[in-house]
Amino acid sequence: MPDYTTSLGTSDADTISLLGQDLAGDLMGKVGFGELAFWMVARRRPTPGEVRLFEAVLVSLADHGFTPTAIAARLTYYSAPDSLQGAIAAGLLGGGSRFLGVTEDTGVFLHAIVGELDDTETWDDRRWDELALQTVRDRKAAGAFVPGLGHPVHKSGDPRVPALIAIASDEGVRGPHMKLFEAIGRVHDQVLGRSLPLNGAGIAGAALADLKLPVSMLRGFSLLARTAGLIGQIAEEQRSPIGPAVYESVDRNARYVDPAHS
Repeated sequence: MPDYTTSLGTSDADTISLLGQDLAGDLMGKVGFGELAFWMVARRRPTPGEVRLFEAVLVSLADHGFTPTAIAARLTYYSAPDSLQGAIAAGLLGGGSRFLGVTEDTGVFLHAIVGELDDTETWDDRRWDELALQTVRDRKAAGAFVPGLGHPVHKSGDPRVPALIAIASDEGVRGPHMKLFEAIGRVHDQVLGRSLPLNGAGIAGAALADLKLPVSMLRGFSLLARTAGLIGQIAEEQRSPIGPAVYESVDRNARYVDPAHS
C-alpha cells in the first residue's frame, strides 16, 4: 500500500492526534482557535504576542457590513435557505482583487522586496523612506498600483492601520514588512502627486508577512476571518432579512435596453 504522510491530523479507534498532540487531552480547552490555525499553517506554535497580532488581524477582516461578499451570501441564503454551506461559499467565492484579496496582494508585494534585503534591524525611518520612494517609483514606471493604498470609505485614514501597528509594536513583532508599508504611506504622495490612506487589508497583509506565515496562504486567512463574518451575516438574515428586498429592488427596477443602443 502507498504511504500518505501528514504532519496534521490522524486518528485511530481510541485517539485523535493533531500536530503531534493529543486533541482531547492537549489541545481542547487549552489552545484557542486562532492559535491553532496559525500553528497548522506555520508548523510551529506561535508566541503569545504573535497570537495577539494574528487574532487582531482576523478580527479586522471579519466583517465590513453590506459588502458584495455579504450580499452574495444573503441572497444565496434567500434563494436556498436549506443550504447554509452554499450561502457561506457564495460569500467566500467573492474574495478577490477588490475585496479580501488585497491582504495577500500586499503581503506578496512587500515580501518580494523585503526578501531581497539584508539585516534591517538598525534601519531608521530615513532608510525605510528611501526604499519606499524607490518602490513607489518603480511601480509607477511599470504602470502598476501599489497594493494596500486607498480606501473607498476611509478617505482620511483607516482606523485599523494604527491599531494593528500599535499591537505589533507592543508585542515586539513589528517587522520589516510593516515598516516598509508604513514608509510607503509616508512618502507615496511625493511620487503619485496625491495622498492616499493605507488600508486595513494592506496592513493586515504586512502583519501576516511579518509573522513569517507563507505569503501564498494569506488570502486563506482573509477567508478564514470572513467566514465568521458571513456566519454572522446569515444569522442576521434569519432574524431580519434583507435578501427579499434587495432581490425585489433589482428585479422590479430592471429596464430592458435594446442591444443596439446599450
